[in-house]
Amino acid sequence: MDAAYVFRVEFRLDPEGAAVDPERFETIMEVRAAGPGDDGWLFFRDRLWRGEIGDEPSFRRLATDRLGVEVVAADFRELRTDREHLDALRSTIASDLTRFNADSVAEVLHKYLGSSIHVRGE
Repeated sequence: MDAAYVFRVEFRLDPEGAAVDPERFETIMEVRAAGPGDDGWLFFRDRLWRGEIGDEPSFRRLATDRLGVEVVAADFRELRTDREHLDALRSTIASDLTRFNADSVAEVLHKYLGSSIHVRGE
């Protein structure tokens, strides 16, 4: 199984004793998705809402910590996944729909990821 949350992030460099031009850069950051049911698997529920970052300031702090540069903007792009991971995610969600206050797996996926799921190999 292989999956990652993909974000576009913009970061700023502010080096001490030097000037840079440009000072802002954009890149793609991938956060590896934990296996469904594993520690951290609810990242999508805790960080996303309708295919957008739910709390951008909090996410920018997380991205800043992971990248080691000041992240000044971020956008969620997609859950990039293989079929095996997506099937396991659907199954794990289905086993406890009440956790998501939803009636179906499709509702849960749309509620948090919007239409931003990209299955590789299809």
